[in-house]
Amino acid sequence: MPESPASLSSNERRSYLLGRRSFERGDDATALTEFRRLLETRQGFADVHYMMGVSLERQDEVRAAARSFVQALRINPDYAEARLGLASLYEREGDFQRSREITEQASAREVPRAGTLDPTTRGKLANLQADLGDAFCEAGEPGEAIDAYRKALDRCPDFHDIRQRLGLALRQAGLPNRALAEFRRVQRSHGDYLDAAVQAGLTLYTLGRADDARREWQGVLQQDPEHREAQMYLRLVR
Repeated sequence: MPESPASLSSNERRSYLLGRRSFERGDDATALTEFRRLLETRQGFADVHYMMGVSLERQDEVRAAARSFVQALRINPDYAEARLGLASLYEREGDFQRSREITEQASAREVPRAGTLDPTTRGKLANLQADLGDAFCEAGEPGEAIDAYRKALDRCPDFHDIRQRLGLALRQAGLPNRALAEFRRVQRSHGDYLDAAVQAGLTLYTLGRADDARREWQGVLQQDPEHREAQMYLRLVR
């Protein structure tokens, strides 16, 4: 998840929660319907793309499943489950060379250094810590959420989806300049992650920098003319 559940609209949150619960029950049809509805406005959820991949594979939509796993890895390159799921799909399709390459890549990323946890374990712990941050956000405790997100990033500083959530919590806590710094860091590392630019624009607007906010959202629309949030914020400002 690139954003805190607190940042989602009620309909988006409903789709996320219902999709996840349906996935866990094995109701793939409902899960896919809800996830697709969510992805119309929120593209940056690595776990959603992963769960879609699993559901699609269970429905024998192998190529679509592979695209979902690839998207999950694009958002979070250390997503071990998505990497192994993709390798399994290539093996199923008879592309053993490609499957072997992806498995080797996964193994290489998981070689632990002396005195440290392996990347998979670090990633899982970071995501658990981030889930705790989400719970604090939901409970209206942004200060506790900030601490949880920072601890997660101490383990995995390259998890830009968690850094995005940190930025949202900082803004919620009344620290917009610090929030903007986190969004900028995501933008520098992942220039194609447009949600960070959208949130940077919104933060600039709260700081009274309306012209800078407009430029931020216009930049998003140059890359994605159909980006709904950027369109909406520009209309509101105008």
